[in-house]
Amino acid sequence: MARAIWTGVITFGLVTVPVGLFSATEDHTVHFHQLQRGTSDRIRNRRVNERTGEEVATADIVKGFEVAEGEYVVVEPEELDGIAPGRSQTIEISDFVDLAAIEPVYFARTYYLAPRGKEYLKVYELLRSALAETNRVGLATFVMRGRQHLTALRAEDRLLVLQTLHWADEVRDPAGELPELPSDRAERGKELEMAVRLVDALSGPWDPARYHDTYQEKVRELVRAKAEGREIAAAEEPPPATNVIDLMEVLQGSLDRARSPARPSRPERGAKTSPGREAARGPARRTTEAKTAEKETAGKKTAGKKTAGKRPAARETAAGKAQGKGRGGPGGAARSELRRLSKAELYQRATDQDVSGRSRMSREELIEALAGSGRRGKSRRKTAA
Repeated sequence: MARAIWTGVITFGLVTVPVGLFSATEDHTVHFHQLQRGTSDRIRNRRVNERTGEEVATADIVKGFEVAEGEYVVVEPEELDGIAPGRSQTIEISDFVDLAAIEPVYFARTYYLAPRGKEYLKVYELLRSALAETNRVGLATFVMRGRQHLTALRAEDRLLVLQTLHWADEVRDPAGELPELPSDRAERGKELEMAVRLVDALSGPWDPARYHDTYQEKVRELVRAKAEGREIAAAEEPPPATNVIDLMEVLQGSLDRARSPARPSRPERGAKTSPGREAARGPARRTTEAKTAEKETAGKKTAGKKTAGKRPAARETAAGKAQGKGRGGPGGAARSELRRLSKAELYQRATDQDVSGRSRMSREELIEALAGSGRRGKSRRKTAA
């Protein structure tokens, strides 16, 4: 079980809740040791005196603020604690605001808050329920690891979440920092309409399990390949920028690709959508969605009438061709086709076919699993026939 990285109390009004703070995330970055080139000798970082070159013990290191060149004011840890008595043990809620009013750029790190004992469960749940009912967050400050944090306490299912926020003077003004920004809004027209349709076609419920850090997976694969003496393919170059002249053609191609049978059908409208977000989308958006849904339903009915009775035969023909062309036995052609896909596309297919354990598979394992899944599917169709 995880240990609290900070303990103290939450206060709002005269109500006090003893809590513990826990990290909500963990780092999965691949870490390397530093070595001297051509050897297996580790490189160590040491704290040394800049003037004498001698190593200094941790107990002999103090903090100093430079007030002039070569002149420092030394500050001891107990002096820093002394100017914030009690505050380092208290998360004092000063205001409640709407969650939607806080711009995403202000959010920094996320932590879980838990009550420090069964006797505090009722008061803890009271605060959580009040935040959930009002859809508000509590703004508070507290000190941790020698730094004061502005925080937002919000309600999740059964627990309170604390998110540290950037201070206002830490957030940069984009107008003053970025070299180029559009001066005008996109005008209503075919291009914007098609872009909206593309966004709509690619929309679905939030499922964090679908997304993976593919770069870290590639780093691990690179390490395995080098350890085994294998070569690994270099990453593909990014696609060229879209020419404004070709924008309509590119949008249409993207829309056709999003609607292709290879892509899973779009989830039902409103799935896992909070009431607040649904209200924010506005009546105009709902009207557009309703019209789009009606057109798609009519199109599916027409397509179903035209292709009724032909699909099983078409699938068997495609399966026969794929098996007949395979090099090195059945499934060879399927593997060749799968090897042309990126890992993200392979994972999407594995999700569509509900391949067990797909989230832990490498690219090669996904190919083998999908090829095997395809063969099982063909066997079932033949048995049914």
